[in-house]
Amino acid sequence: MSATATMVERPPPRARGWPRRRIAGYALVCLWILFGIGIVSYLFLAWNPDFFAKYAPAYLSGLGVTLALVSISMVLGAILSVPVAYGRMSKNRILSGLAYCYVYFFRGTPLLVQTYLVYYGLGSFRQELSAVGFYMPVISNWFQLLPHISIPAGLTIERVTLWDFFKDAFNCGVFAFALNTAAYQAEILRGAIESVPRGQWEGAASLGLHKLQTLRKIILPQALIVALRPYGNELILMVKASAIVAIITVYDLMGNAKLAFANSFDIQAYIWVALVYLVMVEILRHGVEWIERRITVHLKR
Repeated sequence: MSATATMVERPPPRARGWPRRRIAGYALVCLWILFGIGIVSYLFLAWNPDFFAKYAPAYLSGLGVTLALVSISMVLGAILSVPVAYGRMSKNRILSGLAYCYVYFFRGTPLLVQTYLVYYGLGSFRQELSAVGFYMPVISNWFQLLPHISIPAGLTIERVTLWDFFKDAFNCGVFAFALNTAAYQAEILRGAIESVPRGQWEGAASLGLHKLQTLRKIILPQALIVALRPYGNELILMVKASAIVAIITVYDLMGNAKLAFANSFDIQAYIWVALVYLVMVEILRHGVEWIERRITVHLKR
């Protein structure tokens, strides 16, 4: 037998039977399957048409509030994240320091605490907020033409203050959520822009393109591909975190579920709302994956 043949080691024998990890994995999967079957069986056996007839409209109304809260917060957060991301990438120490402090605070403290600070904290400055205001036209004196059609009789100029905005719990929730998601979106945007190779900037400069043209036509299209999945994750997290506003008397999806449970003491009030959140998350997840496949089709070989 040659020396080469003696140096070659045989592969270890294939393990027979089921290893512990496989057994534990199958056991956990079976437990989740049994849990799902139990939930479905309970909902089937505890089906109550009166419960749905009474609370389904409130759930739909709460779903609309949740979608409005998340949509407005994400848009406002995206707008605010642009100057914050610019400050984080700026060479100016003052701008960079202020942007870092903003991101550090809103990413380092719980969203629930931030919501409390806005809703309860700003109430302590009611007099100061009432003193800051502006005049704007407001539609008034509505009169009815038909049962479902009405038109305004005219416009009036009224003074609107900051307290008029912050005394509404929904507005406080939008404000707190927008500030929170702006910090995360700023970091997502900054990381995506910095992930584009520096040669892209240098190549565009050699062609005579301005920095804004380079950012808009070359850098951002590449950065948004990188940032799409983190943006989708942030949107999903905002949808799940939106249940927090139920604590500050906003009747969103979770707020109406709490009201339904308080009146009926039926646990399916929370089970159904959990299923609605699960469906929304799955729709968003598959939607982000579909968009990612569409915009990266040119990258696949």
